[in-house]
Amino acid sequence: MLLETICIDKSIVINMDAHIVRMAKAGKHFDIKVPQLPNLVELLPSELGDKKVRCSITYDSKIIDIKFLEYIPRQISSLKLVTSDINYSHKMSDRAELNKLLKLKKNCDEVLIVKDGYITDTTYSNIVFENSEGLFTPTTFLLNGTKRQLLLDNGVINETEIRVNDLHKYQTAYLINAMLDVGVIGVDIDKIRL
Repeated sequence: MLLETICIDKSIVINMDAHIVRMAKAGKHFDIKVPQLPNLVELLPSELGDKKVRCSITYDSKIIDIKFLEYIPRQISSLKLVTSDINYSHKMSDRAELNKLLKLKKNCDEVLIVKDGYITDTTYSNIVFENSEGLFTPTTFLLNGTKRQLLLDNGVINETEIRVNDLHKYQTAYLINAMLDVGVIGVDIDKIRL
């Protein structure tokens, strides 16, 4: 099953057009006609109306399930580099391969996936690195997240190749996804462990 995670902040759906585009690309890839999304604000439980909400939509050619949960960011202060040849170019509800990688985090909070020597993503976010020249995200992402694409389109971040050996060029790594803006979860580079 395909999955789409959408941020609803105080009853406002964030970056909806990007989610529709990503769903259409997934539909084309898997040769299915993806469903049209309902009015999510109308479906939002009233007790969540003034909160930041993670809306998870499981779908294929029809919507299977819609869940709304108040969003509370995870506490991430360290990352473990793990090497994998994982393919996660479409957001799926089956996270078994990602969960296997997460088990390799040892005493860190999350993993940062390395593919062929290049930095990609964590198990649940894209990554943005900061140095004195600005904010940079790897060209070698696993999943082109909607927040990542929005920040690229708006010129907030730039793409570049980032190898494991390049990490010393940066001071901070930020986790971003539909729910997380740059700066919410930052990890000092010296807290990224081999």
